[in-house]
Amino acid sequence: MEDKREVALQAWCEAQTGVSQPTLEVVSGDASFRRYFRATNGQESLIAVDCPPEKEPMKPFLAVAQAYSEAGVTVPEIIAADLDQGFMLQSDFGQILLLSKLHPRNARQYYQQALAALPNIMSVRRTEQGELPAFDTALLERELSLFKDWLLKQHLNLDWHAGDDEIWNQFSQQMIDNALQQPQVGVHRDFHSRNLMLLDDDRIGIIDFQDAVLGPVTYDAVSLLRDCYIEWPQELVNELSEGLRQQLIQSDCLAAQVEPQQWQHWFDWMGLQRHTKAAGIFARLAHRDHKPGYLQDVPRTLGYLQQVSANYSQLSNYNRWLRERIIPAWKESL
Repeated sequence: MEDKREVALQAWCEAQTGVSQPTLEVVSGDASFRRYFRATNGQESLIAVDCPPEKEPMKPFLAVAQAYSEAGVTVPEIIAADLDQGFMLQSDFGQILLLSKLHPRNARQYYQQALAALPNIMSVRRTEQGELPAFDTALLERELSLFKDWLLKQHLNLDWHAGDDEIWNQFSQQMIDNALQQPQVGVHRDFHSRNLMLLDDDRIGIIDFQDAVLGPVTYDAVSLLRDCYIEWPQELVNELSEGLRQQLIQSDCLAAQVEPQQWQHWFDWMGLQRHTKAAGIFARLAHRDHKPGYLQDVPRTLGYLQQVSANYSQLSNYNRWLRERIIPAWKESL
């Protein structure tokens, strides 16, 4: 069956480049409705993007791309865009995801390089569309609810009762309070090894930034260092996280009074919030979007939740609930 949008995208690319396009080569898509294809201008490879306007508006992406580029963040160059059709041409960062190249011998070096981009990302608080959206209570609640709605109720079919509600509501409020009490900075919001590309000159290029917000200072750091797709020894994570704290103080992105213990608490609890959201999204992708492969990433996120919450007495009820109710239900579902 002919894909009308792909045919239209190919014709649009030919009009933009003046070059007859061979069949567009599909590039691995992401967890959204966007699709990526490889095109050419006759001399080099380009990326053609299909963003159905009713599902994936392009304006936020274009606005953040411009603001990031002006702030010195390594992002693709936008060559052409058609907002009405939902088509875009951008420079090609190649095919090498950072995730595919990570191993214990190079992880420290690559992660330090990726973390070095965060002060520039944090400096972007507004775009030509205005101030970035706030990572506020409503957004935090929506993200957390994905876990309850999609993983626990939809996927595990958990029989929800008043005791669950009490523990869940307390945990959610603790996570929201932790996020809002941190310094609020520009946040990429999906800063991890599948959204970082290794370029030909070994620099790291950054993609998938259209959901940028003003949010907690530890959010992108924990997204990267406690990645949903790869896990590292706690000693390395702590070392890199503390190195970032010091770097942020030196670059005036963080007050010098923020001590390591305070930073670690922010970082750990921000990770709990993010992994709660991620586990819910993985279940939603499986059930709503028919992408069951994402379920294989749920155990890592549940592992993070159990390990990190065990370190905080304030989360003892939540940790027991995970160990005795949620993780056994997950295992029974396999």
